[in-house]
Amino acid sequence: MLVWTGFPRASYTSRRALPDRAGARCERYARRMPNARYAVIFASQRPRPAAGSGAPSDGYGEVADRMVELASRQPGFVAVESARGADGFGITVSYWTDRAAIEAWRDEAEHRVAQRLGRERFYDSFHLVVAELVEERSFERAR
Repeated sequence: MLVWTGFPRASYTSRRALPDRAGARCERYARRMPNARYAVIFASQRPRPAAGSGAPSDGYGEVADRMVELASRQPGFVAVESARGADGFGITVSYWTDRAAIEAWRDEAEHRVAQRLGRERFYDSFHLVVAELVEERSFERAR
C-alpha cells in the first residue's frame, strides 16, 4: 500500500507545477499500484488568505491528515497522491480496487463529517470525478 502523507502541506507555486511534479512519479506509482482499477479525482479551491496573514488556521490540515489516515485503512484503498498550489488550488487522486470500496468510503461516518466541513468552511469550490482506469502511460526523461 502506498500513501503519500504530504497531503495538506504540499507547496507549489502555480497550477502548472502540479502535472510536472506528479508526472515524474507516474512510473513509480504504476509499478506499485497493480490493483488500482478506479480513481477518485478531487479538485478543490481553498479560500485565499488575506495578504500577509499566512495559511488559514481553520483546522483543514488536521482534518485532511485524518482523512488520509482513515482512507488508507479502508478495504479497497490502494493509494493517494495530492498537491496544493500557493493559490489554494489542489488536486487529490485516490486509487481504489472497485466501486463498492469508493461508495463505502463516501459513506464512512467520519468522512461524512469532513465532507460537511468542506462545504461549510474549507472550500470555495470543488469538483469530484470517479473514473475507471482504462490505460496508463508514463514518461521519464533519462538523466
